Amino acid sequence: MSDQHKPPRTAVALEYDGSNAPRVSATGRHEIAEEILRIAKEHNVPLYENAELVSLLATLELGDEIPEVLYLAIAQIIAFVYYLQGKIPQDFN
Repeated sequence: MSDQHKPPRTAVALEYDGSNAPRVSATGRHEIAEEILRIAKEHNVPLYENAELVSLLATLELGDEIPEVLYLAIAQIIAFVYYLQGKIPQDFN
């Protein structure tokens, strides 16, 4: 597929404080998406690629919490990222 026929690149960044539902902290297409990805990589923020999930998240406004229907999917991603970073809950056996 040539570059002309590829769908535009979209990126969504989420912020999670550990207490509340994750919120959209950045979203963009094309050059803005590339800048979001560049900044994330520069700060060693783990990246997760899933076109369907990004498509859903990209419909939200900046600062919006993710919808409850996506809690499980996002929780699994956060748990995996924590695992990769060696973060384990204190009461985990």
